[in-house]
Amino acid sequence: MKTTFGRRTRILAATTATAGLVLVAGCTSSDDGGSGTKTAAGGVELVKAGQLTTCTHLPYPPFQSEIGGKVQGFDVSLIDLVAKDLGVKQEILDTPFENFKTGAFLNSGECDLAAAGMTITEERKKNVDFSDPYFEATQAVLVDKKSGISSFADLEGKKVGAQAQTTGEDYAKSKGLDPVSFESSDAVLNGLRTGQVQAVVIDYPVVQGWLKDKANAAAFEVAEQVNTGEQYGVTVKKGNDKLREAINKAINDAKADGTYKKLYEQWIGPYDESAASPSPAA
Repeated sequence: MKTTFGRRTRILAATTATAGLVLVAGCTSSDDGGSGTKTAAGGVELVKAGQLTTCTHLPYPPFQSEIGGKVQGFDVSLIDLVAKDLGVKQEILDTPFENFKTGAFLNSGECDLAAAGMTITEERKKNVDFSDPYFEATQAVLVDKKSGISSFADLEGKKVGAQAQTTGEDYAKSKGLDPVSFESSDAVLNGLRTGQVQAVVIDYPVVQGWLKDKANAAAFEVAEQVNTGEQYGVTVKKGNDKLREAINKAINDAKADGTYKKLYEQWIGPYDESAASPSPAA
């Protein structure tokens, strides 16, 4: 998953927090119902009364992106389930992704959690606590259909693109490539579309989202999927066990009652049973 150093948070609405834009996800109000309490169901303490504040980094479809002025996606829908269980509404704060790695926005009380298609890594676990894995991710090599590239091995000597500070970029570098770094997933695709690079390495679910567009599907194809053993998780402040447990419960309930499958098919594509791996975070 991604990081964009030096990225300035966009101001797109009148209501903003100190370091980012508050965007309502799946609701139209952050009213706390007049209770004024920051304690939600199950004794979960929230940074703002009546709302579950989610840090994310836009855009990263199909996990989170603005559609018709509203932030939507797979991650957004999953966290809406957590908010529902807590008896509050989700609101989203668009922030630079590097803050997720350090846990800065969680520690400062800007956000309750971070959900951004984020790979669980040992480095990140030093600063934040992860939920159980909610998604099994692979990397994809996306190329122009006329490129002649048919596998990852064919990338040697080619101009390859990746999103800055992502596990896809890290993987490409670990295999001896020197990828061109792009700020966002949209920029990665544009780099391929305009011929700045001959191929890109990025999370496969993102590619799945791109290829839903007929123009993209006509021009590009997946040369290879690479199983890097990545799993996505939601992060909370170190020691925030009650919220972490509430997230785990919502995810596991969704897998058990079919909601996870429904959301997967809505946002990502044909359901892959391995994506709902029950293995807990280490």
